[in-house]
Amino acid sequence: MGSLTAEPQAETVFRSTLPDIAIPDHLPLHDYVFERLADRRDRACLIDGATGETLTFGDVDRLSRRVAAGLRASLGVRPGGTVMLLLPNSVEFALAFLACSRLGAATTTANPLHTPPEIAKQAAASGATVVVTEPAFVAKVRGLSGVAVVATGEGAEGCVSFSDLAAVDGSALPEAAIDVANDVVALPYSSGTTGLPKGVMLSHRGLVTSVAQVVDGDNPNLHLREDDVVLCVLPMFHVYALHSILLCGMRAGAALVIMKRFDTVRMFELVERHGITIVPLVLPIAVEIAKTDAIDRHDLSSVRMVISGAAPMGKELQDILRAKLPRAVLGQGYGMTEAGPVLSMCMAFAKEPSPVKSGACGTVVRNAELKIIDPETGLSLHRNQPGEICIRGEQIMKGYLNNPEATAKTIDAEGWLHTGDIGYVDDDDEIFIVDRLKELIKYKGFQVAPAELEAMLIAHPGIADAAVVPIKDDSCGEIPVAFVVRSDGSEITEDEIKQYVAKQVVFYKRLHKIFFVETIPKAPSGKILRKDLRAKLAAC
Repeated sequence: MGSLTAEPQAETVFRSTLPDIAIPDHLPLHDYVFERLADRRDRACLIDGATGETLTFGDVDRLSRRVAAGLRASLGVRPGGTVMLLLPNSVEFALAFLACSRLGAATTTANPLHTPPEIAKQAAASGATVVVTEPAFVAKVRGLSGVAVVATGEGAEGCVSFSDLAAVDGSALPEAAIDVANDVVALPYSSGTTGLPKGVMLSHRGLVTSVAQVVDGDNPNLHLREDDVVLCVLPMFHVYALHSILLCGMRAGAALVIMKRFDTVRMFELVERHGITIVPLVLPIAVEIAKTDAIDRHDLSSVRMVISGAAPMGKELQDILRAKLPRAVLGQGYGMTEAGPVLSMCMAFAKEPSPVKSGACGTVVRNAELKIIDPETGLSLHRNQPGEICIRGEQIMKGYLNNPEATAKTIDAEGWLHTGDIGYVDDDDEIFIVDRLKELIKYKGFQVAPAELEAMLIAHPGIADAAVVPIKDDSCGEIPVAFVVRSDGSEITEDEIKQYVAKQVVFYKRLHKIFFVETIPKAPSGKILRKDLRAKLAAC
């Protein structure tokens, strides 16, 4: 008699339509980025969009060694240490990041527009002993205990000068003993699928793998050439720009034009002046380009590729951009900080391109595995069946810093990272995102964690309970709004609540609307039923 035990269901695992490649598993990130330095030493690497000052690959290699020597000698940065970069886009950002990699130290990146409490939380949680920032932001970090401050410009009293660090002789810098599989090189903060911001531990091997998955091989998924000029207007403190612009661009030998802040006309001028060929952007910038007439007064014919990420771009917007930039290939990628960060990339960007499907965000990157699971049962799903997207490979994060519980909820025992995004894979291996399980709010590509705002609201004596959810917005993608239960006897107003929160958070976390309610819907476990609140908003 046969066994009555059911055979386990075979998993449906999706792989790239491109063949796997050999990826260096022994190089620290900086050595991987500069692996072809001998052939590129005199080529332009970093171009300051404001001044036109250009650093060659040789300059960047030499100066990053000097900054590393300065951080070591003057501030005691050693392997295993952490340095916070509180900087807008700048040459100094790139030099400092590469310097920390050389030292075997981790870099945690933060938005310089964050409030002092937000910065202090991240500095403490990450264990940062040094903050590199501009003089304009020094006041935000002066009160940090045990943290040295490096200023990139003049006039910041009591700070170490970045130029002094860059003047230290780097020729005798000792090679740091780096465990590429385990040592953290980048420590961005992300809210994952839920909860408060957490430190995402990206190792040297993980980032090398992720960059290689995209730009290496005979037919790279993102075909960047040595004669390409890449626009860097997206914030380097965000993993999208750090990975897909700075690191991918340098690995490919392309030149990067750095814009400190976005301005539509200024961007068009830089495209003309430098012959920019690659334009990575996010949805709000795409909307600005689509709406402005200024594009008609500039020659943007050099642009051959427009890459959109961080939030889906609809077909209507894509059609407008194609009409305005007829020579450019337009497509999307899909990523998540914890995933290293790229999960998929549009095959239209490949050296041997394939047609773009409207609404698709490409196929899974090579040297990785992807599956779709039923969120309720955890069982693997087949093609064209929507479920939670999971990714596995060397590129994913090691885990959340000092948070094994959150790590275990995100990466399962078999090494699959659960994204919290709902999507499906079609018959041509294209990935489509249709919804999400995660609670995260995406404002212009920035992450807003509802739990962070809810904790602030509940701390107010006039508020008994609160929940924060997103509302769709044409220009921002999503904006946070709050449902609030007043405390007994409280007459707190909408404006008072908005001001209370605005004083504590960066601009994109501010609440845009307050709805006063009698109760917040919750499951028996106490979990907020956000789906019910979103349904209430949709009915308004």
